[in-house]
Parts: sequence; C-alpha cells; structure tokens
Amino acid sequence: MSKRNAFLILAGAVALAVALILPSVTTRALVAVLLLLLAVVALVRSFVSKTSLKELQTSRPGSTTGDEESSQEIFALGKLFEATMSGMREGLLVVDKDMRVVASNKAAHRLFNLSQGKLDSQRLTELTRNPAVYSAFLDALKGTERSGVKIETHGPERLVFDLRVVPLSNANGRGGASSQKTHAAQGALGVFIDITRIERLEHVRQEFLSNVSHELRTPLTAILAFIETLEAGAIEDQAASQRFLAIIRRNATRMHDLIDDILELSAIEAGNVQVKAEQVELAPIVTDVIASLASKAAAQGIVLSNAVALDSMVFADARRLEQMLTNLVENGIKFNRPNGQVTIRFENGRRERESETAVRDRIVVEDTGEGIPAQHLERLFERFYRVDRARSRDMGGTGLGLAIVKHLARAHGGEVSVTSELGKGSTFTIELPTINQPAPRVGMWSS
Repeated sequence: MSKRNAFLILAGAVALAVALILPSVTTRALVAVLLLLLAVVALVRSFVSKTSLKELQTSRPGSTTGDEESSQEIFALGKLFEATMSGMREGLLVVDKDMRVVASNKAAHRLFNLSQGKLDSQRLTELTRNPAVYSAFLDALKGTERSGVKIETHGPERLVFDLRVVPLSNANGRGGASSQKTHAAQGALGVFIDITRIERLEHVRQEFLSNVSHELRTPLTAILAFIETLEAGAIEDQAASQRFLAIIRRNATRMHDLIDDILELSAIEAGNVQVKAEQVELAPIVTDVIASLASKAAAQGIVLSNAVALDSMVFADARRLEQMLTNLVENGIKFNRPNGQVTIRFENGRRERESETAVRDRIVVEDTGEGIPAQHLERLFERFYRVDRARSRDMGGTGLGLAIVKHLARAHGGEVSVTSELGKGSTFTIELPTINQPAPRVGMWSS
C-alpha cells in the first residue's frame, strides 16, 4: 500500500469518526453521503486510470496481456464500483465531456421514469429539460463543483432532490481540486439525494409551530389585556373585576388544555404511549363518557343516548377507548343543533364476517348537527384543522381532539372515519380489530 493510499484511508477513518459523534441526525446523514460521494469519485478515477494503464501495456510491442495480479485487482475494483452504484438509494449519473451519459444506477432510472433499458449513451438533454440539472453538469464540466442544487419533479408525486455534481479530470490530471478549477474536466459525476421526506417533515414542523403560536397568542393576548384593565383601576369595580377574572380563567384553561393536547399527541406520535388492548365491555365505558359530559350536553339541550348492547365486547385499551369516545361525543355536543342528539352504537364485525361485509368491530358516534361540507372531510383529522375556526375557539376547542382520536385508533391497529350530510348531521366511526385479531402495540407517526 502506498503512502498516499494510507493517508487517504486514515483521513476517511477520522472523518467517519467525527461524523458518528455529531449530535444532529441530519448532519450525520449529510456527512455520510459526502464520504460516499468522495469514495465513488475515487473509485471512478482509479478505475479509469488502471484501465488506461492496462490498454497502454497491451499496446506496447512485446508486452504481455498484463500482470495477472493487476488484472485481478482491476476486475475486483470494477465489481466493487458496480455493486456500489447498484446498491445506492441516491441516483447517480456520470456524463462525459459531450454531456452523454456513460454510467448510471437503478435509482437514476427511477428518477428519470425509465422502467426499462439504460440511460447510457443518451444525452442529458434527452433525459430532462430541467435547466438547473443541465446548468449544474455544465459547470462541473468547466471545472466548477456544484452542490445544494434543489431539483423538483412533478410526476405522479412531487419529489425533491438535492443535486451535487463534481468534475472528473482525466487520468493524467494532477493537483486535485486546484487543477479542476483551471482545466476543463473530462466528465462529471452527479448524485441526486432524495430529500422529499425531509422537506415534508420540515413543512409539517413549520406549520405546527405556526399553528401553536397562533393558538397560544390569542388567549394570552386576552389575558394580558384584562390584567392591564384591572391594574388600571377596574379592580375596584367588583362586578367588572369578577367578569374579567372569569374571562382570564377561561383563557388560561384554554391554554392549559392546548398544552395538554400537544403533549399527549406528541407522546402518541413518538410511540411513547403503549396501547394495552384486551377484551373489555363497551357499554359501561360509554355510560361513563355520557356521565362525564352530561352537564355540557344539558347546557345546550343535547340528549346523549347509549345504544350499545350490554353484552358488547371490544378488543381495546379501556382508558384510551374512553379518551377517543370522549373527544368524539364532546365534538358532537359542540357542533350540534339546539335540542339535538348524540347517539353511540356498536356494530359487531364478527357477526357480519360470514357475508364478508366487515372484518372489524365498529363504534359509531352519530349527531344531528348541521353537517360538514364535503371539501373539509378529507382534512378533518389533521392537527389544528377546523371547519369553523371562530366557532371552535369560542367553544374552547384546541383543534387537536380529532387528531388524537386518529392516532389512538391507528395505535390499536384500527382506523377512524367520518361521513356527513349537510342538514342531517355527521357520523364518526372507530374501527377496531375483532377479539380474534389483536392490535399491535406500536406507536404511529403521520400527519
């Protein structure tokens, strides 16, 4: 082993060690991809150099077909390069100085929607008309390395890639990066790193923070305003001060409920909430839910009806099932009509299995409210999504209740859905595995 190779191996080991101790997962991933890219570039250059040397030796008069050891080394290097390219999840594309593809991998085929055949020998302009891709490879052929180029595709689904393109000098090139800046390259190697999921998570994070800030700012502003009013002398007016204090308490309670729901939802999504499903009687749970919400229902003249048979059994975590039903029934009370009704009933999936119309037990919560417009149904279980924001806030809603129901249902191995008809009310359905189909005890993450 030459001193140069030994130095490169040592430098790579040190860089890998530094990457492993970095605190950020994203930073570690980017460093790992960079090291992989440098390794691929080194393999390409070494392979081209050794192939050229072999051709030179075979063309000399009196020369043999080459040393057997060198041939085996080149063969192994080529196999390693091919395996590396095939196994990469990142799309890899190598072009020559004429912008013609000379090497690619399967990930690049998927990127350019090529299900069969190869990209080799095609010009880059035949594969894509994205000016950012062409410009990055053109700059690399001029000796300028490009990184951080954001590429978006709009096929069946929107994908986002981070493109990094490095120039490839000829086999006799000397001076490394410095020579690439002053001499045109013989080719360019581009790596397409899929950052679609990272972009989506970043969007969810920003939207979540924006919603939380807005939801906390509203009650906090009201609290500060009434405190200032009391400090300005209104505290001497006993009737006014009692009314202001009641408003302050109501807004403080709203903030407390919001923080509790945020913590609860975060714990469920992180998998820290374990669902211990077992056979439980459904009717007593529904009775407890109705009793806990009886005062709220009576204040609006809403009748709560338990239509669950006494012998109904479900496979669920009793405490989490009560939490889901409480959120749905409370939602039915808030958005019901005066003197309306909320009914809870049960549909046994085992009894319908012979006809294969259902394989899950269903708990149905029906209300006689005004109904939900069809365009809102698909997003109803998203965090902070409200059909009528002003009305929901006036009633003390946090905008997270239905999202918690969705995640708890999925943690049971089930699902929750909603159907609604304007003027006739809404129907929420919790589907749970039957007793013979136990639910997995796993956490769920989704938007």
